[in-house]
Amino acid sequence: MTPHIEAGKGDYAETVLLPGDPQRAEWMAQTFLEAPRCVNRRRGALGFTGLYRGQPISIQATGVGVSSFLIYAHELLDYYGARTLIRTGTCGGLSAQAKLRSLVISQMARPENAENGQVFGLYDADAGPDPALLARALAKAAELGIDHHGGLTICTDIFYHPEARTRYAEARALGALAVDMETSALYRIAAHFGVRALSLLTVVDNLVAGEQADYSERQALFTDMSRLAFEVAREGR
Repeated sequence: MTPHIEAGKGDYAETVLLPGDPQRAEWMAQTFLEAPRCVNRRRGALGFTGLYRGQPISIQATGVGVSSFLIYAHELLDYYGARTLIRTGTCGGLSAQAKLRSLVISQMARPENAENGQVFGLYDADAGPDPALLARALAKAAELGIDHHGGLTICTDIFYHPEARTRYAEARALGALAVDMETSALYRIAAHFGVRALSLLTVVDNLVAGEQADYSERQALFTDMSRLAFEVAREGR
């Protein structure tokens, strides 16, 4: 056990999908995994392991934001031997291209500013996914007919901001498709441990169009993203 995960050695597969929301983790396990078993309930951060088309895959909720995310990612990598991490998260669209309910595949993540903190060089420069996972995700999304876009995403530590309407002007000028709160941390910690990572993000609100998906429909919104994540994980060994 670790301070935040009660599972034993061997309870997690080498490939772990990382939703933020514990309810999403449970839904993904019940919807996609064969014989899922709950391996973590500590602090309500649910974790599951099962089979997807015969291959062991785990799911672990990480909470919201870089600080929470890094706790679970670090323990999975350092103690449980995870070697592939795929984030299955939510994001806010920063362009008309990233439409509500579509999928954004993060090809590069940039922190909102350099003053947010320093962990593993987290905010020193742009960070990106494993090239093979990225290529597989883009190809598989096209094959499955999933509405998706790949490109730059922004990572922030602040959900509620007093300058919400103007704060992303520079990011949009750089061509950023979306903003989330964990992807830069994912790519940086993966590089530190020498493992593979990819971030898949479902657009649940669009800051340009002023649209937002109701929370009650959000689990249904994650079907395409989750299916893509499992397929990429299955083929990525």
